[in-house]
Amino acid sequence: MKFTDGFWLMRDGVRASYATEVRDVREGEGGFTAYAAVRRVRERGDTLNSPLITVDCFSPAEGVIGVRATHHAGKVARGPEFTVHTTGKAGHVVREGAVTELVSGPLTLRLDAARPWGPEFLDEEGRRLTAVERRGTAFATTPEGTHHMVAQLALGVGEFIYGLGERFTPYVKNGQSVDIWQADGGTSSEQAYKNIPFHLSSRGYGVFVNHPGRVSYEIGSEAVGQVQFSVEDQSLEYYVIAGPTPKDVLRRYTALTGRPALPPAWSFGLWLTTSFCTPYDEETVTSFVDGMAERDIPLSVFHFDCFWMREHQWTDFRWDPDVFPDPEGMLRRLRERGLRVSVWINPYIAQKSALFEEARAAGYLVRRPGGDIWQWDLWQPGMALVDFTDPAAREWYADKLRTLLDQGVDCFKTDFGERVPTDVVWHDGADPERMHNYYTQLYNRTVFEVLEKERGAGEAVLFARSATAGGQRFPVHWGGDCFASLGAMAESLRGGLSLSLSGFGFWSHDIGGFEGTPDPSVFKRWLAFGLLSSHSRLHGNVSYRVPWAFGDEAVAVARKFTKLKHRLMPYLYGAAGEAHRTGVPVMRPMILEFPDDPACRTLDRQYMLGPDLLVAPVFTAEGEVEFYLPEGTWTHLLTGESARGPGWHREIHGFDSLPLYVRPGALLPLGADERRPDGDWLDGLTLLAAPDTASDTAYETAYDTEVTVPDLEGRPAAVFRATRDRDGLTVLALGSRRPFHVRTVDGRAAGHGVGEVTLPDVFANRTTG
Repeated sequence: MKFTDGFWLMRDGVRASYATEVRDVREGEGGFTAYAAVRRVRERGDTLNSPLITVDCFSPAEGVIGVRATHHAGKVARGPEFTVHTTGKAGHVVREGAVTELVSGPLTLRLDAARPWGPEFLDEEGRRLTAVERRGTAFATTPEGTHHMVAQLALGVGEFIYGLGERFTPYVKNGQSVDIWQADGGTSSEQAYKNIPFHLSSRGYGVFVNHPGRVSYEIGSEAVGQVQFSVEDQSLEYYVIAGPTPKDVLRRYTALTGRPALPPAWSFGLWLTTSFCTPYDEETVTSFVDGMAERDIPLSVFHFDCFWMREHQWTDFRWDPDVFPDPEGMLRRLRERGLRVSVWINPYIAQKSALFEEARAAGYLVRRPGGDIWQWDLWQPGMALVDFTDPAAREWYADKLRTLLDQGVDCFKTDFGERVPTDVVWHDGADPERMHNYYTQLYNRTVFEVLEKERGAGEAVLFARSATAGGQRFPVHWGGDCFASLGAMAESLRGGLSLSLSGFGFWSHDIGGFEGTPDPSVFKRWLAFGLLSSHSRLHGNVSYRVPWAFGDEAVAVARKFTKLKHRLMPYLYGAAGEAHRTGVPVMRPMILEFPDDPACRTLDRQYMLGPDLLVAPVFTAEGEVEFYLPEGTWTHLLTGESARGPGWHREIHGFDSLPLYVRPGALLPLGADERRPDGDWLDGLTLLAAPDTASDTAYETAYDTEVTVPDLEGRPAAVFRATRDRDGLTVLALGSRRPFHVRTVDGRAAGHGVGEVTLPDVFANRTTG
């Protein structure tokens, strides 16, 4: 939201008051409170008829400093509030003369009361990260009578801003106006399904605005040297989060708002769906499953979209008896074929559903202020909204899901949750404006927790569309409704990269696009991208996404990359475990792994899959692709060919390939089982060694690395350490006496053994392109 008219003027009818000077600082335990006048106080009369802004500064966790600016403190707090995990008073105050500092680990907030208002945030070396400048703490009123708290943090020269949820607009957010407000707008608009009031800076810090309602950002788009954020409220609280690296920021941010749960290993395999508006019954489903098996494309999960239920009755949680007369038998037959089953749900109850009257009688539906049930006809006729602020309503909804789990369903696609009205009354008295964004948290949490209770910890997984801050605790999330085009494929990736920098560890998208029917070239390009994402699903709207609908080559591409993903599972599940433990995502924007490489700060058409695989999807039918390699000698996983960085490269790839490069210095574990994602990864394990060969004498380039292969619960099953000297490359196994293979990623040397394997040094004098 913009308040000014250029640099000097305000917009018509807007009145703003800016913190101008410090009038008092009161030290408390682990923090301090500053009182800022909104005009210069030259004499006693200037203290009359003028506001003070109260600014509380505190540290909820090491390396995190909170700032809460308040105009009038008497407003009733109706909630909801984000869950923030604090570690107590993590900071200490240092005062010297007019200067007050709050120190929390590597982060310092410095306020000089002898100067005009302007708190600064400093890193461990005392260098300025960002600062509150002349208009950085304020409140403003509009002609409509609304009251807004406004904050600004200075942008440095060359500083880039990322995150704010799954946004499909340009990846770097500088110059954009962004409203944190849930909307069902597809991937081709400025709206977003997953709105997260957290942004990350290329300078190595992050900022979380602790407000679940609408947060309006102007990122160098009103004041060009400022990141501005405002809320319609009397108070605004934000946390500045230290790095120094982007990974450190995400670790601290997810420690505050919650770390992702670890999805089960089976969920990383290929998902196939009925699609949405296509006709289907058990015969259709069986033909799809048979078709995948006949064509040797491994399948892990089958998903039933909306029409597993009867039309006009979503959601009633009952299989359409005309289409699926024996759901228990069908689910048993699918399970006997080794498949897991997902079904579509949403938080709405159509008026025709038998559950509508049941929920109305129990008081489980959201009401208007006059007591009427809130209803409309958009999506489902006369549909109402389950009131998840009511614990009894949550348990009622969860009970309906338990019935499906007892039938043999394994997981749920939790669709929708964005179009939440504000002209309503909630059971717990929550503020409707704040509940609009927060509703999805209660919805997804309810479903995730019933899965954990019924299936056990480590077996719960969603396919969720909407989210807010903290929603990363309930994976997986997918990118929503995208068109079946290469442009939409690219915008989907931008959204996924932005979400990854917003604390979400796992992400997926509809392979081939959702809206329309993709050209075979689009489908085949999207297959490679989709199967090199954390989770992979074939899904469409009005047409099926079975690979043979797009030709024999599409079948071959689907087969190749599904089997490759299965072989990569020891590596991918290791990255998944890291996401669960630290908040560092599986799909990583290049800046996460290479924050000191300026070229990596704007890259939005490539990413790192885990720490050691660079993926550059091909966004042209002809196969031409440009990508950037950071410093070192990178080796293509599929061909063994090498290329030197830093620098840009241009290649042409067939549909069965794409730039997929192994990082210099990596030790990449590959399983032997191509049939399933949740096999025994130590059985026939191969370790691909990729020492950097930057020098002509290979051993002069250090190579001392290790990799942990997890078990199916994410715990360490074995650790492998690789070192190199004049005699060659040696890999030592720790915690396992099972045989394993070692191969150089270029295929020039290989060996196998138990406990220890040594390869002669074949890296010297290797040529690179």
